[in-house]
Amino acid sequence: MTIVLSPFRGVEIQSRIGEIAPMFNRCRLQRGDMMNAEANVVKTGTSTIGITFKGGVVVGADHRATMGHFIANKSVQKLFKIGENLALTTAGLVGHAQSLSRTLCAEVALFELRRQQPMTVKGAATLTANILSGRPHWVQLLIVGVDPDGGHVYSIDSAGGSIPDKYCATGSGSPYMYGVLEDGFKDNMTETEALKLAARSLHASGQRDAASGNGMDLAVITAKDGYVQVSQDQIKKLLS
Repeated sequence: MTIVLSPFRGVEIQSRIGEIAPMFNRCRLQRGDMMNAEANVVKTGTSTIGITFKGGVVVGADHRATMGHFIANKSVQKLFKIGENLALTTAGLVGHAQSLSRTLCAEVALFELRRQQPMTVKGAATLTANILSGRPHWVQLLIVGVDPDGGHVYSIDSAGGSIPDKYCATGSGSPYMYGVLEDGFKDNMTETEALKLAARSLHASGQRDAASGNGMDLAVITAKDGYVQVSQDQIKKLLS
């Protein structure tokens, strides 16, 4: 089938193309600006870790945030207490991570007020996964904690995939941490053994991953004591 356009119609189409072309050029420029801006976004290149032991979990994260190849901050918080029995670690965009931490703290608190009982670790992981599946964030998370079934570690990706494990590492430093983790992890570790393994793993990532380092935060969560932050002096002793 052949379509024949009148000369007048052809002139009209050319005129419309002339009007639309600058719009496409602007869109291309805006897209280029956005791609260039990605290098200027503050990211937590990051090393985070969660390890189960007999009676609880150890959780930790480094302190460094990067902007491209620039170290933007040396004391970023990536480990968040979201309940007496729950913690969150974040890797990815700082803004997304901070927003999620506030949302999860509020949701966990509301759950406890309504149900008069703590949220389970699986429940917190499912809640987080549902938030991310409905509105993906540029993050990789760990939800860790204890409940009546023991200690748990869940890795959650940016689209809401949730995977439980006995131990897990996330972020750009995770390949270096897994070398230490695979060598040192064993079932039914003591709290001290798990703390030393977490500290060694985070230290190893800081030595080789340019986006990780500047110290670390560690915490222990048990059914007896709940969430307990490890002091910096104690961390130094763990690494000595």
